[in-house]
Amino acid sequence: MCNCLGETQGKIKQRDMMTEKESATDKIIADAMATPSPAKSMGDPGITPLSPSHIQQNDTDSNAHTGPSFIVVVAIDFGTTSSGYAYAFTKEPECIHTMRRWEGGDPGVSNQKTPTTILLTPDRKFHSFGYAARDFYHDLDPTESKHWLYLEKFKMKLHTTANLSIDTELHAANGKRVKAIDIFAYALAFFKEQALKELSDQAGAEFDNADIRWVITVPAIWKMPAKQFMREAAYKAGLVPRDNPEQLIIALEPEAASIYCRKLRLHQMIDIGTKTNQNGFSPTENVGAGMTQAKEHVRSKRQSRTFLVENVIGELWSELEEGDRYVVVDCGGGTVDLTVHQIRLPEGHLKELYKASGGPYGSIGIDYEFEKLLCKIFGPDFIDQFKVKRPAAWVDLMIAFESRKRAAAPDRTNPLNINLPFSFIDYYKKFRGHSVEHALRKSNVDFVKWSSQGMLRMNPDAMNALFKPTIDHIIQHLTDLFEKPEVSDIKFLFLVGGFAESPLLQQAVQNMLQGRSRIIIPHDVGLTILKGAVLFGLDPSIIKVRRSPLTYGVGVLNRYVEGKHPPDKMLVKDGTRWCTDVFDTFITCDQSVALGETVKRSYTPAKPSQQVIVIHIYCSEKEGVGFISELGVRKCGTLRLDVTGTESTVLRREIQTLMQFGDTEIRAMAVDVATSRTVKASIDFLSQ
Repeated sequence: MCNCLGETQGKIKQRDMMTEKESATDKIIADAMATPSPAKSMGDPGITPLSPSHIQQNDTDSNAHTGPSFIVVVAIDFGTTSSGYAYAFTKEPECIHTMRRWEGGDPGVSNQKTPTTILLTPDRKFHSFGYAARDFYHDLDPTESKHWLYLEKFKMKLHTTANLSIDTELHAANGKRVKAIDIFAYALAFFKEQALKELSDQAGAEFDNADIRWVITVPAIWKMPAKQFMREAAYKAGLVPRDNPEQLIIALEPEAASIYCRKLRLHQMIDIGTKTNQNGFSPTENVGAGMTQAKEHVRSKRQSRTFLVENVIGELWSELEEGDRYVVVDCGGGTVDLTVHQIRLPEGHLKELYKASGGPYGSIGIDYEFEKLLCKIFGPDFIDQFKVKRPAAWVDLMIAFESRKRAAAPDRTNPLNINLPFSFIDYYKKFRGHSVEHALRKSNVDFVKWSSQGMLRMNPDAMNALFKPTIDHIIQHLTDLFEKPEVSDIKFLFLVGGFAESPLLQQAVQNMLQGRSRIIIPHDVGLTILKGAVLFGLDPSIIKVRRSPLTYGVGVLNRYVEGKHPPDKMLVKDGTRWCTDVFDTFITCDQSVALGETVKRSYTPAKPSQQVIVIHIYCSEKEGVGFISELGVRKCGTLRLDVTGTESTVLRREIQTLMQFGDTEIRAMAVDVATSRTVKASIDFLSQ
């Protein structure tokens, strides 16, 4: 059961093929044939491999992350709005250390993490990251700052770019373009340097990077190209060498949160899903009071950056029984991610019940609504011009809005004041010829007033209205999710991520659930994912079953069956009728996949001298796919088998390929069956 693929003058051409397809009713053996690729409808450059019937192998002993032992696990939570790192030594897995406190910070905003902001010099060299980047940029003279490249909230580009590639570009605040891979690599290199310095200081000697297992968190809803992009950025940053990929694990943010929530003690969380008085406050009186209390508790404990976690399951988990279900809602700056997990006792392993879902409904949506409000008052032409001409002042304005945004609450009655930078007031007068106060009076936006102290005074309803579109998206998504049969009888809903601190969001989730599930919010909710990512790095096998987000497969030839196959797909060669473009499914959308489970296929080089076999991979959001030419089916990647150095005397070599779909990334392994030698196999999702 082999596939034959040939390579001529740099282009792969299909030469001679042989397949064996078995079912309960028939056994078909195709004679070897020479033909150009029949994958004409998709413009495929010449590969439509024939595959054996779907074979799945559940290799429970297979663990993609086994390998050299590491002394320490360092996790980087690379967020849209803020980022940070944490670590734990493998000999003390119950002690999670968070990063040193950052210099700088904003009033009313925790600086346990640092803003995801980066500054490059005018000649595009890395200058600084986080608070240091923001503060330096703020202090630059306006005539000088326009030459510097300042970037923030750039992570979302990986989610929103349809054809993400290594060449994808980002726009700095001054409008200049820069390669995204360079920015992500600079950021990861910064965290590598910070973590190594802290570990070296602690060890009293230089710490070897080879002793670290790195973990990078990404949203669960990210597609494979975005995950691969982060891995490529890590290679470029020198986080791990390309020839040791196992040293880096990509962790899914809500999964990391789920793993940490297993360890929660009762005093480490707030329960707003009950009507009883919990943690010293009644949720019916004030949904935000518990969060305020939790922040004070965390602040008082912050001198210690070490968090102790249970080496067994936490008290909350002891209430769960075999088969109980819970939902993790990760509300971050850019995205909201939802996962549904089921507990498997006695080990406390986790099984994903429904594929990860969510969307770009993070807290930066509120920033966009604020920008739209400013455009309504001052005009989009002015706002666009101001952002380009006074980029540092625009950053100042958004920082001022951020601190007031965090003060929004359902029961607030007093106005929220937002400082307008002097350069905004001054530039507006030059641009329009009249004052900011005049613009407010003429705008008909009666819920925003001008204060003589140089502030915009927003009444609470106006601020709450900025939250509404984003929160409505989240609630609609939650409502749809809870209607799925797999998402019935949910015991807990864990609300995590920085946006989960919002009392407006908490109240909306509470109103939507109507007591169907208990809503649990961990203390120091912004660090939940970071701490969970460390635990995941210590034991990557903790999530035993995942769901495939997409249907994956390749295009194949099958014997043509009258009445079953479309006439336009028929290809006649040497008297044999073939059906082209048939989608050979590896795995279907929302299919349950165990960790270590593999899909097996065999391929054969068309001629002994062939060095590389390249096979196109297709994907779809639909479960049942018949042909690679169907609507919604797209080429998403390539499987590359490098058979260099595995030459043998066997006339028709069989290269057996195993693909793993049960991990956070899709992996491929291959072996030459005749010689048992390993064949270098790789899957590329970025070169489309």
